[in-house]
Amino acid sequence: MEHRIVSRDEWLVARKAHLAREKEFTRLRDRLSAERRDLPWVKVEKPYVFDGPDGKETLADLFAGRSQLIVYHFMLGPEWEEGCKSCSFLADHMDGSVVHLAHRDVTFVVISRAPLAKIAAFKKRMGWRFKWVSSYGSDFNSDYHVSFTRDDIAKGDTYYNYALRESPSEGEAPGVSVFYKDGAGDIFHTYSAYARGLDMLVGAYNYLDLVPKGRDEDGLAFKMAWIRHHDRYGDDYVVDPKAPYLAPKGADSSRGAGKGQS
Repeated sequence: MEHRIVSRDEWLVARKAHLAREKEFTRLRDRLSAERRDLPWVKVEKPYVFDGPDGKETLADLFAGRSQLIVYHFMLGPEWEEGCKSCSFLADHMDGSVVHLAHRDVTFVVISRAPLAKIAAFKKRMGWRFKWVSSYGSDFNSDYHVSFTRDDIAKGDTYYNYALRESPSEGEAPGVSVFYKDGAGDIFHTYSAYARGLDMLVGAYNYLDLVPKGRDEDGLAFKMAWIRHHDRYGDDYVVDPKAPYLAPKGADSSRGAGKGQS
């Protein structure tokens, strides 16, 4: 790749100018985060129940004695043979955070619609340790706009990322939701983000944004086409920029044509 080459002194001038922009962005991000924390809350009235490693658990149980709960909505449908590659890419960053979050009054849990046995098998294959429960048979995924039934999709566009749009990823979509439980035991939904709103959770992307080629995704048939499950990369791995999107095995491709972008 060709690029402009300058002296060290010229580079320093350019770097300091960019540093001023970076600091401006950091201050803006701090203000945005403060505004996010100041958003109004919605009381959760529905009694959600999940299948966990230790049996049935309510949403309140998932807090595990803490007042704050982060839920990652992982794309793994009931009929899928394995989890979404893009969600798995993000999940590879989770385990190291869990213990630190716990010491800031935050519990982290992953939730998918697949039955617990399928979740447990895939989790074991990937070597992850974070808590992962099943919402199979629950309205939870639909209520937080990350799963869509055939009837939903048959009506046309579905509601995702706060707008009507083409049904994403064969009836499943990624997202993160945050909840708070007060001293009386009442639970409130405080925040949810989807699609590119999840970028901040992907540490590898932050590293790639530092290097000359960046994420290097513009020439691909679809964003994140280069990503594989971490046990599927080989020493001979080469990205085919023209490779079409393939639906997850077991997914009903009639549900939509999403490409698993985070």
